[in-house]
Amino acid sequence: MSFTILGTGSALPGRIVTNEELSCMVDTSDEWIRSRTGIRQRRVCSGESLTDLAYQAALLALEDSCCEVGELDLIICATVSADYVLPSLACALQARLGAHCPAFDMNAACTGFLYGLDIAAGYFARNPQQKILLVGADAMSRLVDWQERSTCVLFGDGAGAVVLGPGNDLLAIELSAQGDIAPLYVPNSWGNSPFHQAEESQKKPYLVMDGQEVFRFAVTSMVQAVEQVLHKAGVRKERIAYLLPHQANIRIIDAAVNRLKLPREKCLTNIALRGNTSAACVAILLDEQNRAGRFQNGDLLVLTAFGGGLTTGASILRWNK
Repeated sequence: MSFTILGTGSALPGRIVTNEELSCMVDTSDEWIRSRTGIRQRRVCSGESLTDLAYQAALLALEDSCCEVGELDLIICATVSADYVLPSLACALQARLGAHCPAFDMNAACTGFLYGLDIAAGYFARNPQQKILLVGADAMSRLVDWQERSTCVLFGDGAGAVVLGPGNDLLAIELSAQGDIAPLYVPNSWGNSPFHQAEESQKKPYLVMDGQEVFRFAVTSMVQAVEQVLHKAGVRKERIAYLLPHQANIRIIDAAVNRLKLPREKCLTNIALRGNTSAACVAILLDEQNRAGRFQNGDLLVLTAFGGGLTTGASILRWNK
């Protein structure tokens, strides 16, 4: 017994930031961004909080699943950018929903939604008859340096959610971590402690990324994770209906698809309009494709992501909604 996806939902901020607008803020251009990342625009929080987005995504997932808030047994939120250090985004969401169940956050950076699926599977193994709300949500606009052109153009904000119920549709999942801070990290703030000693540059809580190193890790790790999860499930590549990869960079996605020797039409993307929404990426993509009527019952979906840590994950789900 694992679980089945009962419903999906997603939410985005109202503010659209185009490449042209960014080119007025930093030394870049629409052509430079598009050719290197595949991104045309992204959504950025202006008046919305991350809790607002998580709540909207959760309501849509509950509606899609025909599940009432009172039926939830657990809420898991995957995020690196909750509105508060404490309480957790999951607890803030629980209060907003009016739910009465355990709730907690977990951080595996952009792979968070995949890690959340694995955690949920563990809960179902212990008690198959339950319903779990899993949300991937991030507001990366609060973590990037908007004067750093190499990173601020990459990210967007958003939330995606799934309601999981009893079933056997998680065929396999593969997670890994390669402890390496340097390629991708966001320093924490030490506040105004008079006792902390650090260089001024270390105190700025903005995302730092070695793009070339992340690219190399991303392609290799996602390909390996997908191949491993296919082997674990005993599934041939030809049986994959769709690949839903982390939406970090179109070049990374294309390189991974080429190495996996998958037809490009089987790889789903929304990076052009969404950018990299971190832990929300795969969940948002899943919901958008669900609502577009893309999936048929019995379709095998491969989800894969990578993120800071460095973390990697892949899973095979049977669509049976």
